[in-house]
Amino acid sequence: MVRNITGFAVFAGLAVLAFKLLTAILGSALGIIATLLWWAFLGFVIYTLLRIFSPRTADRVRSTIRNDQSVS
Repeated sequence: MVRNITGFAVFAGLAVLAFKLLTAILGSALGIIATLLWWAFLGFVIYTLLRIFSPRTADRVRSTIRNDQSVS
């Protein structure tokens, strides 16, 4: 009986450790994804404002990002 309880306690401890490790990895990945989405949103807002107020500059930014040499 003591062996069964000890085995269950060890299993429960390992399960808690695995759960903490898994949530740490998934939490970090979710944080990185959220940060990248935020940066993409900010880039979109800046590009949209640039497109509204200075279309030629926005074209140059777009050609620079795409590595297109046709727009001067």
